[in-house]
Amino acid sequence: MIDDLILNYVLLFILLEFFEVTWQKAPTIMGMIIKMHRYYSKSILLFLIMHPTFYFSIGFAMLTDLNIYALILLFLKTLDIATKILLIEQIYTKRELSQELSLILLAPINSFLPYVGLFLYPLLILFAL
Repeated sequence: MIDDLILNYVLLFILLEFFEVTWQKAPTIMGMIIKMHRYYSKSILLFLIMHPTFYFSIGFAMLTDLNIYALILLFLKTLDIATKILLIEQIYTKRELSQELSLILLAPINSFLPYVGLFLYPLLILFAL
């Protein structure tokens, strides 16, 4: 019974994370930000809805009585969304970007990088349970 519950949590999270990776995937970080900006420019609520693992991590932290691993998962997902919003604001609203950051955003990323969360985050779920 417990094993089925753990498996369900992990599979649900992997499915939701795969959804996020699919709509955000691009050859550069700037490409990812451009895709995210499409939703952000329509509504920040829509942008947040497109990150279901964030809501999963909130619920999961509550279900595990604020287990340290669940809180780490929530912290990482919060940090992820906050970083994305800050970059979108920096690029599209403030239009202030250092040359170094521009080079980093335009550099090609490894095709494996977007999938790191599919392996890292489920481990935190397993540790929490």
